[in-house]
Amino acid sequence: MVDDNYMRILLNYSFFCYFCIPYLTDMHPLEKFRYCPCCGTADFQVATEKSKRCRNCGLELFMNPSAAVAAFITNDKGELLVCRRAKEPAKGTLDLPGGFCDIGETVEEAVRREVREETNITLTDAEYAFSLPNKYMYSGLAIPTLDFFFECKVSSAPDVIHAADDASELLWLSPQKIDPSLFGLDSIRRAVANWKEQQRNGDRNQIAN
Repeated sequence: MVDDNYMRILLNYSFFCYFCIPYLTDMHPLEKFRYCPCCGTADFQVATEKSKRCRNCGLELFMNPSAAVAAFITNDKGELLVCRRAKEPAKGTLDLPGGFCDIGETVEEAVRREVREETNITLTDAEYAFSLPNKYMYSGLAIPTLDFFFECKVSSAPDVIHAADDASELLWLSPQKIDPSLFGLDSIRRAVANWKEQQRNGDRNQIAN
């Protein structure tokens, strides 16, 4: 008979291999697209590091990064507006207001729309800060994105704010109380850590002056 502990280890290892290894290995971004979406043939082969080409009909499908936006919204107290994610991926973790750009939309238009949808705040000023590449896990796909971050300032009592759309809760947090590890998405976590460092450097400069 097979030892129960051995079977438990084997099952755990199988679970890890099935669910985790695809995300740990360097898979082609179109790995899950096995058949040509145009003619349906299985002769759909890797062409470049970001595309597959059908040898039957000639279609070449690219997986270029999707544009996304996020906003660092601060009030006159220096507090940052963060939201709690209402949906997967990373449901329940902290996030910045933002989302994906729509077709035909600029990133400036996108950040204003997303902030309005999630917080009810109408931004009058959004200044581009920096960008970061990211992989957004959704529906079993590692979607490459390019995230654009904006600095936005509002009064301490802007329009009546409320969480909606992809946000379940809104919080005003002082920089000292912000823990980047609580933000569920990788690029947002890195961006918040960068923002916190900038805030610390700004405080040091003020003290020096």
